[in-house]
Amino acid sequence: MTSQADGLHAATLGRINRRLLPFLMLLYLVAYIDRSNISVAALQMNVDLGLTVQMYGLGAGLFYVTYILFEVPGNLVLARVGARRWIARIMLTWGVIAAGMAFIQTPTQFYVMRLLLGAAEAGFTPGIIYYIACWYPSSDRARAMSFFYIGAALASLIGLPLSGVLLELHGGLGFAGWRWLFFLEGIPAVLLGWVVLRRLPERPDDAPWLAPAQRAWLNRALSAETPRHEAARRTEAGFAAELSALKTAFGSRTVWALAALWLLQAFGTIGITLFLPLLVKNLSGQSNFIVASLSALPFLLACVLMYANGHHSDLTGERTLHLGIPLIGSGLLLASCLYASHVPTRYAMLVLAIGLNWAVTPVFWALTTEFVSGMTAAASIALINAVANLAGLALPPAMGWIKDTTHSYDPALLLIAAALMLGGMLGLRIASRSQLLRPVSRHV
Repeated sequence: MTSQADGLHAATLGRINRRLLPFLMLLYLVAYIDRSNISVAALQMNVDLGLTVQMYGLGAGLFYVTYILFEVPGNLVLARVGARRWIARIMLTWGVIAAGMAFIQTPTQFYVMRLLLGAAEAGFTPGIIYYIACWYPSSDRARAMSFFYIGAALASLIGLPLSGVLLELHGGLGFAGWRWLFFLEGIPAVLLGWVVLRRLPERPDDAPWLAPAQRAWLNRALSAETPRHEAARRTEAGFAAELSALKTAFGSRTVWALAALWLLQAFGTIGITLFLPLLVKNLSGQSNFIVASLSALPFLLACVLMYANGHHSDLTGERTLHLGIPLIGSGLLLASCLYASHVPTRYAMLVLAIGLNWAVTPVFWALTTEFVSGMTAAASIALINAVANLAGLALPPAMGWIKDTTHSYDPALLLIAAALMLGGMLGLRIASRSQLLRPVSRHV
């Protein structure tokens, strides 16, 4: 009987992996390209618009103002109206705005469009995380999350060189290369938004490609992991359920501890990613295309480390140690690379630091979604992601100011390294005090 259940488990998850994960990876790849292509565009755009590094950092950070404001309410709307409709809406609006970045003429317009882009994209990442948790039992979630986030790493691996190529269209039809970059990279989001609306199944019962026995098994597995109080909450009226979920999320020590950890981790993913081409340019002095290509290499390693860390975490059933060790290692490598005199060595240490920073991502969200579910998961995931994105709000302007003031990125990178090591130690503390993780599952 056990072997039969194991076979049904493997067959069901295998089919979901083939049908959903490649498409979700594609969606996130496009989203991340549209969010981060500004880092390559800056190589030309800053000169054309008269932006200092500090002004660029301000514009990069303004994205996160509206992104944070609309994150929690956006994810509650998603839980209410369904992932298919809401994710389609997000993609259509952000695609239009991302393409519209091609037509800005002044720093003020740059700031406004970044605010609009943040509002349009708010809720996408936590929405996809919530959607994955609705399809995968906890024992398989870290690997699923790793594949989803590989889409983000591939966005940098593919998107950075692609953006470098698009910069070479400079002068085509009278447009600057960075304008072509924004316009051409915004169109796929609009097209994929229509595909999501027509093709993305809302829940297992809506998936015609699952056999009846597979749907039944998956629904049983997911229901068994849903706390009784969350099941009861689903019977509440709409606003009452959402208010209850918000109170639980905002009142949970666990959610705030995880939010603090994810904020510290985001110092690396946000701070380094938005400035990586500028950092590599400063380090190497190479052409824009070579800089874009060198900036992509760390994300190839990130893909490998995310899968390996998520896969090993699922195999062992251990989560939080898989958070602490990579983050501490990432911070130590980032700090150490600043004192290496050999340029290739500095670059290699930077690559490894970025890879280790990303490696914790699937494990973190697998851990989080093991302790919250339903409407509470929607509120908690969005709250954690919103808190983390405070790094995006504050760090880019701060890094720009540090560079303009000191003529070096080193003090900013030391700040990021300290945040990563502190985040790693917090991850180890969460591991050593596992009782901290229990109140959410009891009181969701």
